[in-house]
Amino acid sequence: MTLPVHTAEATPTRPTTGPTTARAQLLNDRTVDDYRRAVTAGTERVARRVAEVTGPFTGVRPDELAPLVDAIDLDRPLGDTTAALDELDGVYLRDAVWFHHPRYLAHLNCPVVIPALLGEAVLSAVNSSMDTWDQSAGGTLIERRLIDWTATRIGLGPAADGVFTSGGTQSNLHALLLAREEALAGATPTDRRVLLPRLRIIASAAGHFSVQKAAKLLGLAPDAVVLVETGPDRRMRPGAVRHEIARCRRDGLPVMAVVATAGTTDFGTIDPLDEIADGCATAGVWLHVDAAYGCGLLVSPTRRHLLDGIERADSVTVDYHKSFFQPVSSSALVVRDGRTLRHATWHADYLNPARMVAQRIPNQVDKSLQTTRRFDALKLWLTLRVMGPDAVGELFDEVCDRAGQAWDLVAADPRFEVLTRSPLSTVVFRWRPTGPGRELADAANLHAREALAASGLGVVAGTRVDGRQYLKFTVLNPATTGDDIGYVLDLIAEHAGRYVHTHAASSPAVDLTCPVG
Repeated sequence: MTLPVHTAEATPTRPTTGPTTARAQLLNDRTVDDYRRAVTAGTERVARRVAEVTGPFTGVRPDELAPLVDAIDLDRPLGDTTAALDELDGVYLRDAVWFHHPRYLAHLNCPVVIPALLGEAVLSAVNSSMDTWDQSAGGTLIERRLIDWTATRIGLGPAADGVFTSGGTQSNLHALLLAREEALAGATPTDRRVLLPRLRIIASAAGHFSVQKAAKLLGLAPDAVVLVETGPDRRMRPGAVRHEIARCRRDGLPVMAVVATAGTTDFGTIDPLDEIADGCATAGVWLHVDAAYGCGLLVSPTRRHLLDGIERADSVTVDYHKSFFQPVSSSALVVRDGRTLRHATWHADYLNPARMVAQRIPNQVDKSLQTTRRFDALKLWLTLRVMGPDAVGELFDEVCDRAGQAWDLVAADPRFEVLTRSPLSTVVFRWRPTGPGRELADAANLHAREALAASGLGVVAGTRVDGRQYLKFTVLNPATTGDDIGYVLDLIAEHAGRYVHTHAASSPAVDLTCPVG
């Protein structure tokens, strides 16, 4: 059969009529001016809000905002960008939680650098999908180059590889999937059924809950995660890790992985990685390091040594959207031996047939738990190309320095007690009444956190340590000053003191349930 030859005359001409209303909303060569106007209008709204906000939050309650959102009829479009932005301002922007504000001191949310926001705009408009080469082209190579760069910073060696993920929870799940499959390598289906419920993971009691969540998703036993208590410094004890490995083996329970943490969520502590790696190497156990928080040390000009030993890990979680000042989401799993990533590979004839491996076509879906995936690596790429890693590291050093100042402030203030000093940017503390009402201290700290957020003047986090309620500063904004810290401490003391004054005489039994989380 002879195929038709396409000539200029044979190419269909475009219709002369204008696009339909629906088609007018598609980004293409005909709508680029509308695209510029719409994005500019949205950017201007955000810029105005950023310039005008006087606190990190308005204190809006769910029951106040929900009726406004519920009243919107999604089947009746406004048909106008300005009207839609006006509406969005009322249901979102006006009451958004602003991480750029210096008195946002709660969770592991950072302000973001402008080159990364540029990357976000570019990747959203181009809309590459990172699963296969024919959907991403250069995006695949950029992501792979950034994985290589990160692996080099960690020190994992020339066989290292990895992939970008949605966040630390997915990275930890992915790492433990690889560890599980390595532990079961060579097992028959019958052996797998016997071994699977016996596999164990050893992790720190101060580690992230995603380890337990991953164990559940991986089909392990309910008691598969063995938690090792921390010492007074809130770090996992290497001797306890070795003890648990030996105990599990005596009980016929194979240890598939040890999870160490470089930056615990509650305390910002870093486990003794080198010593833990010694124990894992001796026992032949997979070592995973959750460095979702502490990965900013990889580019620190002054604190890189705090990660000594991380280069001995089999897998490492990094969250650029925590300590590289990147927008959510921007995370990665990096492994020492790239061949282990095969455990996440599944070939589909319509997407990534096995023949593509022989053709050396680079497909990221072969490494990832996700199929369709955003080009989040572009944000980090532009950040490094505009700012460079040293500048990012200097910003992270600043927040660590500021947290040290905050710890000094709290430790010197008789109204508060403070826990272990973090090498990163976390301060765990609590207000303590010195007179009547000491039994209300937990409830007073809870109340102070909620009242502070409701005021909109500051936001702090909360946690429980040894059964008692504590508050937590997570300092991730270089713009935060000692005055900001002192101002928030005064507000906390005021709210807590007022609570005790009101309740001490009338309510000795207090409900300690925390609705804020």
